Amino acid sequence: MYPLSMVLPRSPYRNLGLRAQGFVAEILQGAPESFSDANEPENAATEAFADLEDSRLSRQGDPDAYRRLIERHQQYIAQIMWRFSRDHLVHEELVQDVFVEAYLSLRTYRAKAPFAHWLSRIATRVGYRYWKQIARRQATESFTLEQWDQLPGEEPDKIDPAQAASQLHALLQQLPPRDRLVLTLRYLEECDVAETARRTGWTKTMVKVQALRARKKLERLFRESGKELIP
Repeated sequence: MYPLSMVLPRSPYRNLGLRAQGFVAEILQGAPESFSDANEPENAATEAFADLEDSRLSRQGDPDAYRRLIERHQQYIAQIMWRFSRDHLVHEELVQDVFVEAYLSLRTYRAKAPFAHWLSRIATRVGYRYWKQIARRQATESFTLEQWDQLPGEEPDKIDPAQAASQLHALLQQLPPRDRLVLTLRYLEECDVAETARRTGWTKTMVKVQALRARKKLERLFRESGKELIP
């Protein structure tokens, strides 16, 4: 699934040994594309124990153990990273970056929280870093709601969910990365303040303040375009 050339050339870890990069790439290459739902309550305890054991074995250099971690959590991470990019190639690279960074950071995992929580924080950091890179590379395009206006306004039941999601994603792109991140976590991922703080590393107070500021900026964009943001 993950060609070696897709992992190494754009990897942010070039200064590390090629053996380590190649090792992770080889594991990613063999990971399956879909998995059963690992979030079923009856599987939670079993998964937690398996994650703890496989993370321990991975730190000892067992490639099969890290492959199992990827198999259990790749779908979850893919869902998170879809919020950061809807370009399929970029999305695949972001998912790969998460597991590369997780592998290189395994020694810092202390099992004080579920492995999936630890991964989600890395995923948020990788996605946020990507948004900041994009913001630095290109000037912000002038805001337009031409495509947004193409959506049916009086009959929301007729709005195609994929189209609406695409338009919302494009709308959020007009915001600075920090504002975009907090709105994505709070309103798209439906994270509460505590979970948003955990994922971002911010304080709860900072999350509340940032969310309020970001929402005001979004409302201003709508007002300037003659639209109204639904509360």
